[in-house]
Amino acid sequence: MTRTLWIDATFRTLDPDRPTATALLTEDEHVLAAGDVAELRAHTTGITSTIGLGGATVTPGLVDAHIHTAGYARDLTTVDLRDCTTQREALAEIARFVAGLEPGRWLFGGRWDANDWPEGLPDRDVLDRVCPDRPAILPSIDGHTHWVSSPALQQLSIDDHTPDPPGGTIERDAVGRATGILRESATLAGEHLMTLHSGDLTDQLRVAQQRLLAVGLTGVHCFDGEDARAAYETLRAAGELAIRVHKSVPLTALDQAIDEGRRTGDGDDWLSTGPVKVFSDGALGSHTCHMGEPFPGGGRGMEVISVPDLVDVVVRATRAGLGVATHAIGDEANHRVLTAYAEARRLAGPPAVRHRVEHTQHLRPGDVARLAALDVVASMQPTHCTSDIRLVERLLAGRDLRSYAWASLLRAGALVALGSDAPVEEPDPMAGIQAAVTRQEPETGHPAGGFEPHERLTIDQAVHGFTVAPARAAGLAAPTGTLRPGAPTDLVAWSGDPWRVPATELGALRALTTAVGGVVRRTTA
Repeated sequence: MTRTLWIDATFRTLDPDRPTATALLTEDEHVLAAGDVAELRAHTTGITSTIGLGGATVTPGLVDAHIHTAGYARDLTTVDLRDCTTQREALAEIARFVAGLEPGRWLFGGRWDANDWPEGLPDRDVLDRVCPDRPAILPSIDGHTHWVSSPALQQLSIDDHTPDPPGGTIERDAVGRATGILRESATLAGEHLMTLHSGDLTDQLRVAQQRLLAVGLTGVHCFDGEDARAAYETLRAAGELAIRVHKSVPLTALDQAIDEGRRTGDGDDWLSTGPVKVFSDGALGSHTCHMGEPFPGGGRGMEVISVPDLVDVVVRATRAGLGVATHAIGDEANHRVLTAYAEARRLAGPPAVRHRVEHTQHLRPGDVARLAALDVVASMQPTHCTSDIRLVERLLAGRDLRSYAWASLLRAGALVALGSDAPVEEPDPMAGIQAAVTRQEPETGHPAGGFEPHERLTIDQAVHGFTVAPARAAGLAAPTGTLRPGAPTDLVAWSGDPWRVPATELGALRALTTAVGGVVRRTTA
């Protein structure tokens, strides 16, 4: 056994009995004690190594409770349109990127946002001009709309006469011609082709986990496909997995998971089975989230799965020992998901691991307490709030909603687990903590005092949302998520003290040392 004394730091343990310490004693992968250096040296024998942390402030390792690590890993090598403010800029960036691609290589990436493009939504014709002979599949920033080229439509077997799939839309022009814009379930075939043609995912995740460690993440709840699960299993078997992964089951693999006897929480401390991922609606940016009232331009968004069908999924999963995590953004979607969870609970009883609502962005006032009463996890992403402030002000003004209601949910007694939804947002947890505490755009400070400031979190609550709450959402008991005795030795040394720096500077803090399982996995000079 290896005993390590970690010194020269202020440890924020998240242990109410000893919230701070100046030294930490660990044995292999777990914490033995927190205290001061003299105390731990005096009462302990067998220390085999000492690690100094340069006077840093140390927290438990942070966990992203909602991330698409396969999507993030693939996006590191694809075209990036996030900063394009017009369609013209996007096309110029695509042309530049394509010029460096070898012949026959598919074009992926994108993450474009046409909400403020003066030209409006793009189409396949303009995309064909810059890559006429190359299949291109470019997800929007929220991932719920795909912009595809004519060669890609052919590969997808989509033409002007292809019917809309259930829960999805193939956009068409005034004469019925497919425009190259696909929404919701119409994008699933495109995602399958991205899986086939995007390169070696194991290699990509090997690189991506280093990026995640560099921002202070020691664990993730990953909501990508079975290919991601297989890639993580390969890394685990090779001894190359450096972060802890709670891996969801896509709805398309539910039958397989049940047949194989998978249960949420199965696995080990490094790779475990997560909940079944279901979509109930779309996204605000794509105007496909399911709302109770119409958008200003018309339409209420999209119902991707009906309440009876969701009840069936939840009952089957519950009886098989699997949790369910349902994507819901609009108030109508959240209301229907909670209705389905209540009915499934009546039919199948309480789940072994709590069910979740992913995003939980816009709630009716009565659904805040209902979510808590049903013991459902609210899995939320603070930077969605700060990215969407102006969109919410434009599209949802005047509605009696609780938007990004982190504080209200906590007051109601709900478990609120925080994440990023990368690659939709950057997977930097300190940026998420700043968003949770300020509810302001980081670049502009808009709005003064924060968007709906009564929903701001304290620094304690925000850090809890990235540590203890993800552990509980995954069904892990105390002391996981803290630096108390018995907890995993997952920790991060920061360039400043999150409890002392101004709230507007939290996102500037950098992870200097990241350790997982008692091993330093990443250091920054």
